[in-house]
Amino acid sequence: MRDITKRFPGVLSNDNVSIRVESGEILALLGENGAGKTTLMNILYGLYQPEEGDILINGESVKINSPRYAIDLGIGMVHQHFMLVPTLTVSENVALGLEGGRGPFLDLKSVAARIREISSTYGLAVNPEAYVWQLSVGEQQRVEIVKALYRGASLLILDEPTAVLTPQEAQELIGLLRKMAEQGRSIIIISHKLSEVMAVSDRVSVLRDGKHVATVNTSNTCPEELARLMVGRETSVLSRESRTCFGDTVLEVRDLTVTGDKGTPALKGVSLGVQSGEILGIAGVSGNGQKELAEAISGLRRVDRGQIKLKEQEITNLHPKRIIQQGLGYIPEDRLHVGTIGSFYIWENLILKDHHQTPYAKRFFLQNKAIRSRSSELVASYGVKTPNLETSTGRLSGGNIQRLILAREITRKPLVLVAAYPTRGLDIGATEYVHSMLLKAREQGMGVILISEDLEEVTNLSDRIAVFFEGQVMKILPSEEANENNLGMLMAGMDEAAC
Repeated sequence: MRDITKRFPGVLSNDNVSIRVESGEILALLGENGAGKTTLMNILYGLYQPEEGDILINGESVKINSPRYAIDLGIGMVHQHFMLVPTLTVSENVALGLEGGRGPFLDLKSVAARIREISSTYGLAVNPEAYVWQLSVGEQQRVEIVKALYRGASLLILDEPTAVLTPQEAQELIGLLRKMAEQGRSIIIISHKLSEVMAVSDRVSVLRDGKHVATVNTSNTCPEELARLMVGRETSVLSRESRTCFGDTVLEVRDLTVTGDKGTPALKGVSLGVQSGEILGIAGVSGNGQKELAEAISGLRRVDRGQIKLKEQEITNLHPKRIIQQGLGYIPEDRLHVGTIGSFYIWENLILKDHHQTPYAKRFFLQNKAIRSRSSELVASYGVKTPNLETSTGRLSGGNIQRLILAREITRKPLVLVAAYPTRGLDIGATEYVHSMLLKAREQGMGVILISEDLEEVTNLSDRIAVFFEGQVMKILPSEEANENNLGMLMAGMDEAAC
């Protein structure tokens, strides 16, 4: 890609960017949210057309005017925001746009068989018969990976491909990517895990503010230099201060049984508790009950059996509004569709939970002056980058949407804050900020439940870690006793003795 420039109204997304990837090479693409990585890859995949610049495939200039043409050229892409049809099955989604083996009829059995073969080969658990709407965010990402591999791409673009895998599975996938490269396939991997980039890539191209700032050989760099190139400053890893005693139990879950979207038990007798001033980490591969736990606590999913108590008050199966009033804060894993309303303005999303209360309302009328004053204060103090308060929230980057949600939830000073995958898809700078806010919530005496598949994040921030497997708690252990090996084994369903 040579001298690629792409403009959107008021934004120069790619400014004269040039990158190259050779046959049999793995190129890592790094940059903060909004740096232009996704736009650049969407141009390569034919979703956008550049105002300036050229694309060359095997030395020949091409104009990629559609994803179908990109696929014909051997380019496959797994998007950050998934391109799946919720009402179709996994097999039907994978087969979309492909010619059937029986003329106008689609042979879904052969598609399903091939999906199972790919799933087995790459360690990606996917049920071909499941409907996409039944799948968690992590499971949907696996479907996207399978979909790209199914098409036999010679140039594969992967965005955060290991976010939903155990450390052992991630290592296996990295090994498979290396084998694919050795077979002559080219791979572009977008990742925010610098250790992963160092392990898998041959070269790293870094974007910042829409510009290409550097391309370095992986063997000649280090994570600290890459982080500095990405954000333009020194970064630090935040971790909690050790604490031996905590406050009262603010949330208690007893023998919780919950049914998932597929009609089968998603939680099977889960019991756990979190104390004031404590961060309880929930570790596990996506799809093992973490989503259902967060939804049951927040009132978004019905509890079949068991109890949930918030500060000694039972909240089991209460309306979400009542649970919010009792003192629960919730950062959902789907920040764009569940955490916010994309078509609403910034100020509207900031007051969603309190729009009927003083000072935002008086006798059923919104108080615009108070709303704007408070919204401007939150936008400034939480560093939400937006042209103005009338900007539609859906137009913000993932990191800025997350800052908005944090501003709304933490400033309400809840007793318990449930944070589900709060840094998924965020860059180093945004991740660092989210971590600092969670630690601040802990210092203020909130009980925090941190659901994450990033084991470094869980061990650095959590006081205790509960490991989930197939809807059950395998073990709850102090973070000092946790390491990548024993957590990974527990996440895979191995008992303590095996660890």
